[in-house]
Amino acid sequence: MRFVSTLSPEKPVSFTEAILTGLAPDGALYYPEYMPNLSDFFWNLPGEIPFNELASNFTSALLSPEIDPVIAGKIVQDAFNFRPVLKKLSDDISILELFHGPSLAFKDFGASFLASAMNLLLGKQERRAIILTATSGDTGGAVAHAFHKKANIDVVILYPSGRISPFQEKQLTTTGGNVFALEVRGEFDDCQRLAKAAFNNPKLKKLPLTSANSINIGRLFPQSFYYIWAWIQMRDKGDPTFVVPSGNFGNLTAGLYAEAWGLPTGGFVAATNANDVVPEFLLTGKYRPKPSVPTYSNAMDVGSPSNYERLEKLFSGNIDIFRQHIKAWSIDDETVLKTISKVYQNHGYLCCPHTAVGWKAAELFKEQYPNSQVLVLSTAHPAKFLDTVKRATGIVPNLPKSSADIMQRKKIAHCINACDEDLAEWLIQNFN
Repeated sequence: MRFVSTLSPEKPVSFTEAILTGLAPDGALYYPEYMPNLSDFFWNLPGEIPFNELASNFTSALLSPEIDPVIAGKIVQDAFNFRPVLKKLSDDISILELFHGPSLAFKDFGASFLASAMNLLLGKQERRAIILTATSGDTGGAVAHAFHKKANIDVVILYPSGRISPFQEKQLTTTGGNVFALEVRGEFDDCQRLAKAAFNNPKLKKLPLTSANSINIGRLFPQSFYYIWAWIQMRDKGDPTFVVPSGNFGNLTAGLYAEAWGLPTGGFVAATNANDVVPEFLLTGKYRPKPSVPTYSNAMDVGSPSNYERLEKLFSGNIDIFRQHIKAWSIDDETVLKTISKVYQNHGYLCCPHTAVGWKAAELFKEQYPNSQVLVLSTAHPAKFLDTVKRATGIVPNLPKSSADIMQRKKIAHCINACDEDLAEWLIQNFN
């Protein structure tokens, strides 16, 4: 498989070039050149296949001959010492826990795979890279951990001041070493804009910049693994409808790619918070990005989702095709608190605010489609959002031992304005 720009598909590039450059030369995102039909591959996967074996086999099936089975195995072995966990909470709604990685969020899957692949490929070419990534919360911690101490890579993380949880901030500002945190006086959309502008800044052309956001196809691609794994576990009872808490829409796009490659599904539900650009688009047919607003589910506080251009490409810009594949609901903060409480009371299960957005959307979907099997993607550990979970339930969730002391670690971050020149100046001073 090769990859092309969503704007100009005339010049396909390899997987290696796509992940090492992050964005296409025209500033657009990379997109699969074609969608192979892997239906037979999916149906022939045994039900007991280990997650890492599935990930390795699928990587080589999709990216061979560039990434052969041996290289795929090395990437996966280095990336994943954790896996998804499937829990059935009711007769027809299950939870797919994606927070058992080192940063306690689903983004560990994409970040760990990307870090492993990039480090291996850079080492082969005797090259270095500077990762420039923006975070609305969970990406920063996942990227910081995944790329920490990678020999060929430095990492710069942009995060909005005062707009992520204290736990999330500690995750990305206490790593040190080759990981640098920049606290931006602005919102997440400013951070994302700064990162994109840096790739097109002539002053920075000499720097080997790339991204670890879901704008990088190498981070989005491995997120399809857990959709496939979950389908294998549930296929005997029918194809599940995947309910995906959504902000930048990379997670949903990964699932839709798996479907385009032949994975049977019952469709997808995009569950958003008050940042409802995509639900509004599906309702009105008009795509109108707008400034993000802060919510309890802060990792989804995105007013201009980067991956919309990949969705537009996938569905040929046709609103009717969008609606055939995606249902969407927007859930407000008051409902999030009530849902966290309700899920705990009814099922004895603590969930994070993002998962609560997904759960409520699943309930709304079930009202319209009562016979469907629904799988809610649980994107973060509830302990990452202590205040919100405690407010909803009166209970303080326990942190895993690996993260128990994180709030006592010293924060190290450099503050910048939401200005292209401020970021460019900092990068030149530190990496030129």
